[in-house]
Amino acid sequence: MSRRLLKFLLLPMILGMTALPASADSITIAAAADLKFAMDHLTVAFRKAHPEDTVRVIYGSSGKFYTQIRQGAPFDLFFSADIAYPQKLATAGLTASTPQAYALGKIVLWSAEVDARKLKLGDLAKPSFDRIAVANPQHAPYGERAVQALHAAGVWNAVKGKLVYGENIGQTAQFALTGNARIGIIALSLALNPTFASKGGYATIPARLYKPLIQGFVITRRAAHNPLARTFANFIDSAQAQAILKQYGFAPMSAGAAQ
Repeated sequence: MSRRLLKFLLLPMILGMTALPASADSITIAAAADLKFAMDHLTVAFRKAHPEDTVRVIYGSSGKFYTQIRQGAPFDLFFSADIAYPQKLATAGLTASTPQAYALGKIVLWSAEVDARKLKLGDLAKPSFDRIAVANPQHAPYGERAVQALHAAGVWNAVKGKLVYGENIGQTAQFALTGNARIGIIALSLALNPTFASKGGYATIPARLYKPLIQGFVITRRAAHNPLARTFANFIDSAQAQAILKQYGFAPMSAGAAQ
């Protein structure tokens, strides 16, 4: 076969290869439930700059995600409500980046049935608050902080028998929203969502009553060679992303401002 004929036969193949679009990347994010509305907003903003890429987010409790990642769950990034969990993964050699703080969370009293705006934790001891929703403190950082605040306020013994535990802070908020609990200790980021804001106000629980909710994220070892994972991580430290987090009640922090 002559060289000229060979070039003629190969030309359509070469042209077809160059006409193919760049392959799209994808990531799966495990995100603490307090991030539900903020992360939905963040991913929409991110996709505008990366329309061909896929970003999938699964919400749940930070502690359970930590356990799942240790067991090999296919998550590329882990956004925890407590930076301690990403730090534990890093210590175990299961990460491809250094854990980074990205926001400071807050807990609030919220109810769909009563005006919570003037309430304090001490009010939860009243008989009228017969069911109080909190996240499970065994694996949900917001639940752990709620318990700390109840102890610090001196009402733990009076309310512990009335607590209704959600698997994560999202389910806890739903308990309060649907009336399965008369009031809940939930994330400010959820209370600010229009669905909740239209139903009732909230009272901020003093930060001195609980350990700071420094929220952190990390790229998992699975995503060590996934460029989209690093691109999304860099996006979280951007002014645009930090403004979105602030909109949902998170005290902004530079992602590089660790621990």
